[in-house]
Amino acid sequence: MDPWLWLCLIWLLATHVRSEPLLLFANRLDIRLVDAGVKRGNASIVIGGLEDAAALDFVYADNMIFWTDVTLEMIKRTHLNDTTKCDDIISTGLVSPDGLACDWVGKKLYWTDSETNRIEVSDLDGRSRKVLFWEELDQPRAIALDPINGHMYWTDWGETPKIEQAGMDGLSRRIIINTDIYWPNGLTLDYSAERIYWADAKLSFINYANYDGTDRTLVVDGVLTHPFALTLYSDTLYWTDWETSAIHSSNKITGNSRKVILDNIYSPMDINVFSADRQVASVSPCGDNNGMCSHLCLMSPVPPFYTCSCPTGVRLLDDLMTCADGAEMILLLARRTDIRRISLDTPDYTDVVLQLPDIRHAIAIDYDVIDHMVYWTDDEVGAIRRSFMDGTGIEYIINTDVGHPEGLAVDWVGRNLYWTDTGTNRIEVARLNGTSRKVLISEELDQPRAIALNPTQGYMYWTDWGELPKIERAYLDGTERETLINTTLGWPNGLSLDIDNGKMYWGDAKTDWIEMANLDGSNRTGLANEQIPHIFGFSLLGDYVYWTDWQRRSIERINKLTGGGREVIVDQLPDLMGLKAVNIHSTTGFNACGENNGGCSHLCLYRPIGPRCVCPLDLELLPDRQTCIVPEAFLLFSRREKIRRISLETNNNEVIIPLAGVMEAGALDFDINDNRIYWTDVSLKAISRAFMNGSNHEYVIEFGLDYPDGMAVDWVAHNVFWTDSGTDRIEVARLDGTSRRVLIWQDLDSPRSLAIDPSEGYMYWTDW
Repeated sequence: MDPWLWLCLIWLLATHVRSEPLLLFANRLDIRLVDAGVKRGNASIVIGGLEDAAALDFVYADNMIFWTDVTLEMIKRTHLNDTTKCDDIISTGLVSPDGLACDWVGKKLYWTDSETNRIEVSDLDGRSRKVLFWEELDQPRAIALDPINGHMYWTDWGETPKIEQAGMDGLSRRIIINTDIYWPNGLTLDYSAERIYWADAKLSFINYANYDGTDRTLVVDGVLTHPFALTLYSDTLYWTDWETSAIHSSNKITGNSRKVILDNIYSPMDINVFSADRQVASVSPCGDNNGMCSHLCLMSPVPPFYTCSCPTGVRLLDDLMTCADGAEMILLLARRTDIRRISLDTPDYTDVVLQLPDIRHAIAIDYDVIDHMVYWTDDEVGAIRRSFMDGTGIEYIINTDVGHPEGLAVDWVGRNLYWTDTGTNRIEVARLNGTSRKVLISEELDQPRAIALNPTQGYMYWTDWGELPKIERAYLDGTERETLINTTLGWPNGLSLDIDNGKMYWGDAKTDWIEMANLDGSNRTGLANEQIPHIFGFSLLGDYVYWTDWQRRSIERINKLTGGGREVIVDQLPDLMGLKAVNIHSTTGFNACGENNGGCSHLCLYRPIGPRCVCPLDLELLPDRQTCIVPEAFLLFSRREKIRRISLETNNNEVIIPLAGVMEAGALDFDINDNRIYWTDVSLKAISRAFMNGSNHEYVIEFGLDYPDGMAVDWVAHNVFWTDSGTDRIEVARLDGTSRRVLIWQDLDSPRSLAIDPSEGYMYWTDW
């Protein structure tokens, strides 16, 4: 049928003076409408092709129908003039949205979630979403509103079943029914008689009571199998039943005149009388100016009959009308496959999933208070990424030569990014956009984990939980390295600095201690060690230390000075990883790198003795000590497990090429075409290659070698030649190791050095 004709038909049916109403009900796969006056009549599909519709409600004056989908974990909306188009109203942060109710006066949407154990509200378009209740809820189910009087009601069938009442602004909460109740499923209101009706699926009855819970009366008993949802019209009560797969009715007072309205329903869920009589027009106390509220104006049972309120995590300012400009104190949480934000400004601590796609295994996380971007590491894809908190501007910063990036820290002054890598056992730095990458420390690291920065004083701190666990620090350029703590440590996972008070804090997942010390490692003090089975993420903000715990699946905090005031922020949330507590409107500290990058062309790394300009590995610093250039000539040489480079143009000291796994480098050569180093390793009996910055380390030849002494790269034909004094052979292969061939194997006795002249087509070697 044409949508406009269908709308007209519904309007005529609904507005016609009727003794029996139209019933709108959810049927999981669709939403249907049935005329209660037609004996066992057919139901018409209003909205089809649904996944798992459960709760529903409508705003009659605006021709809107809303419903929850418990499989998609969403709240959706359609308009009766075109039910083929559906809007996603709430698409994140839901798990099991079992109850739904529309405030047709204040134009708000309320819902329950029996898994998150929250009751929330938003505008009808999903904006200004707010958690109203989050404490002392255990599987809240049905919800009903009385916007004329400013009250809301809901059922809870958790361990302590009950029915509660509160103002629609979240105030004046109280329990009105908590005896002779087990599974209170359905709930509806009789506005004219000011009564609540509810159905209990376990005790198999329907009762009513006054709004305050008094004068409780049994209506239907003995014939109910599994009542699910209730609605009411005039003197008749209607309900859905799971066991009978039907819609039933009876007199609302006596329970008599029972009949089946519709049976053989696929899966009857929520039900509502679709009529203007159920949504009597009323003037909103919020008026045309939204009650002077900047965001939410919620109905209230007490004068002036409305309350200004703010979206979740945002404070209401002292004028009681205006909301702050977003959350100020927040927790950023890496949770393997998503990243979440938790406001610390409000007591509900609701976690909000950031809309960031394709997160495989997030571990470390940090935040840049200048550009307001989130940075995180992804261990599965071997990358560091960043994004604004609204999900825009997402990009890869580092995605090559990354093993297991487990620690991450933003230098908010120098505009650099530091990270640890337990796969390559390195500490590296780059600009915040990923350019000018440089390895700072690659020696004597064994499982470097957490990293924290003190840009004001020019230090970086990190934990290492290898065979000899320790906490170290160095200048921000990697020099002047020193061990601060190396006793009574197991798995020092988390690390955070209190720069203003000169303290560092860490958490140990093996000793189960949270400890602190001065920034130089002195005055070590235990802070807490009870019920901390596996600490992982760790951060500090204001007066509190925050951490994630793998086993408890929690985020908790304690006072940073006393260890007291322990509080659970989030409980029973699996896959908790890194954590960052931050005041997003606060920036502190300054150093010489903070202005014009310290005059450096690439990296400016601050030290206690002043700034230092540093170049990425493939560049050289000019004598002006500020400008990096591409060197025209340099010398490569090996010293057993290290390969080093010295520029032939500047007076700089030698630079170590950051290569892991080298045991005894022998012959060296360089391919100018793609800036790669090739070398033989006589201990590993292999030929390897890597880029000049140490990345993309790979074997070229790793089998059939005995003592590869000499090697030379043919930069014209793209081949590699080598001698083997163990097998007495000279061989050749393509630069990637393919097409390997023995060239000479006779009359050789310990061939050694090798050189080639590609232009003339000759090779030369020594034999000793």
